[in-house]
Amino acid sequence: MQTLAHFGDGGPGPWILLFPLFWALAVGLGITLLRRTGWRGRRGPRGPAARDDSPLAVLGRRFASGDIDEEEYWRRLSVLDERFGRRG
Repeated sequence: MQTLAHFGDGGPGPWILLFPLFWALAVGLGITLLRRTGWRGRRGPRGPAARDDSPLAVLGRRFASGDIDEEEYWRRLSVLDERFGRRG
């Protein structure tokens, strides 16, 4: 019985089955790398992102820059949560 490309006659034998697996893995890795680096820049970020002028973003920027302290940040954040609610 001649199987796997003439295994008994010096052919590649069962190792020939690894080549399609290798190429599938290489293509999958390439697609993954492209999706994580190159393609993302063209399409923008995935999912809805907070607008830069949203009240939560402005509050976060003011806290990060030191305009308001932690107590005021949490107080204002609770008011914004009651009024606008978090979407997420």
